[in-house]
Order: sequence, then C-alpha cells, then structure tokens
Amino acid sequence: MEYEGILLGMGNPLLDISAVIDQDFLNKYDIKMNNAILAEDKHLPMYEEMTSKYNVDFIAGGATQNSIRVAQWMLQIPGATSYMGSIGKDKFGEEMKKNAQDAGVNVHYYEDESPTGTCAVCVLDGERSLVANLSAANCYKVDHLKRSENWALVEKAKYYYIAGFFLTVSPESIQLVAEHAAAKNKVFSMNLSAPFICEFFKDQQEKVLPYMDFVFGNETEARTFSRVHGWETDNVEEIALKISQWPKASGTRKRITVITQGADPVVVAEDGKVKQFPVILLPKEKLVDTNGAGDAFVGGFLAQLVQEKPIADCVKAGCYASNVIIQRPGCTYPEKPDF
Repeated sequence: MEYEGILLGMGNPLLDISAVIDQDFLNKYDIKMNNAILAEDKHLPMYEEMTSKYNVDFIAGGATQNSIRVAQWMLQIPGATSYMGSIGKDKFGEEMKKNAQDAGVNVHYYEDESPTGTCAVCVLDGERSLVANLSAANCYKVDHLKRSENWALVEKAKYYYIAGFFLTVSPESIQLVAEHAAAKNKVFSMNLSAPFICEFFKDQQEKVLPYMDFVFGNETEARTFSRVHGWETDNVEEIALKISQWPKASGTRKRITVITQGADPVVVAEDGKVKQFPVILLPKEKLVDTNGAGDAFVGGFLAQLVQEKPIADCVKAGCYASNVIIQRPGCTYPEKPDF
C-alpha cells in the first residue's frame, strides 16, 4: 500500500506553555480543571505570570497537530502524514515548524503577521486545563487551502482529521475538505474537542456533522453535546449511539463514534451497537499529566485505521499511545513506539 500523504490534518498549531501551577493561580484566572477554553482579556497576563513564577515547558501543541504527530510516530513511515494551519513569522513559529518536520510530518503552514498562537497548559495533580490564545492560528484562510500546492495534499490523502477547535477559525476550509471526502469516498473524521465547541459553535458543528465518518470525543464533551441537543441523557453509550445515527451526507459508510472516558472504558458506537474497550490502567505515581492524552488516542487510532486494521486494533493502539503520553509532559513521546 502507498502510505505517502495518506493522512491529512488541519487545525490550530499552538505552542504549549506548560507548568504545574497551584489552586490560587486557577482561582485568580477563573480556570476549571479538565476544561479547554479560548483566552479572554482577563487571561492574557497569565502567560507572562506562568513563565516568570513557575517552571515552564515549551512544547509544540495544538490538538490536531498532536494527533497527526502521534500518528506519524506510530506509523514510522516518513511523510505518511501532512498538516496545515497558521503560524506567525517568529521564533515560536520556527520552533514549531522544526518540531513537526523532525517528527516526519509534511507541514504546509500559512505564515501570518501576528504572533504564533500559544496555549497555557495548567497542570495540577496530573490533570490539565487549557487556555488557548490563538493569535496567528486564528488567521487561517480558505485561500491558503485552495493554492495548488496545498490542495494537492487534500487530493493525495485518503483520510482526514480535524479537531473541532478549527470550527472557530475556518469552517469554509473544513466544508471544502468534507465535501471532497464525501465525493471521493474518503474517510473524514472530527473531534467534539471541548464543551464550548458543542455549546457555542453548535451550528458550525451540525453543518459538518453529516460528513463525519468518525466522531471522537470524551465523556464531558459527549454529555455537553447531549444537553445542547435536548437529548436528556447523560449515558455515554446512548449518546455515542445517537451521534453515530445522526444523518449522513454520503451513505457509503456508517458513522462510528468513539468516546474516551479517562481511566474508564472507551465507548464505540457502530451500526446500532455499542462496545466497550478497557484502557491500560496507570498507577497514579506514574502519571505526569493528561495533556495530549485524547489527541494521542486519536493519533494511535488513526495510525491503525489508515492501515485498514479492525476497530478493536485501532482502539488498542489509541490506548497504547495515550498511555505513553500521560507518562510524559505534554504530547511528547520516546524515539520509537513499542506497539
């Protein structure tokens, strides 16, 4: 099989500014654990404060970019994956590009005049909360996607993955890729990504949902999706089933919904049935932080999916990848996978 450029991701490339902080810091900036939000004016001083007060790691991040890097790492086939998004013409942008290229991902960034986007990763007791200042990432335009050298990546790919976060930036770009995938019978997947996406970008999400062959998410996002749609259920299996049964733009393949629940089993809804897959449990003392855990799960999953492996294998690979990532700061991994 020809793997070059088989998987394409589009999203917000962000530099993670990660630190173990304290409860006072969370209270000061009104931050809830295990959440992901966009920075408001009140949050802007926190980036400087984190860097001066705490021991900070700078790690290439951005949900989609994390998943693509992990898929690339799992596949160990140079150039199997590509990625598009917008960075700034600055030191952080250069670092990001070098990091992605070193990981073997074929990146086609749009380079904007604003600074490269950052994401504050607040870590407490191994859990994480994300506050993203999109900046340059917010400047991605569909014109970049339409340039021949970039659209060529879309033509070449057979699988697409876009985190829900990109719905706040360029729904037009997502729509173009989704329609291409449906027309050419390729596999299009997205992530619910965060409660605020399900809640405040509901219309954008619903517009593209019919094109999704795979929907990823975690239990909190699934429950928010259910509440926003008036489903009146908190049962993750029921919600996964309902999402999988949402109408589809093309009838060639049935939608599969994959919901992770931290240490609890992964829920997979497919063809009117729900299966649960246990995850690899990790002793608490080995947990560094959960930053990138969900992204890594998707990356591991997709690495098997593009090889046309059965869903059970995809889930197993996803669990393996996230187990590796939670034992390290941010979405980082050893040189070679042991899967």
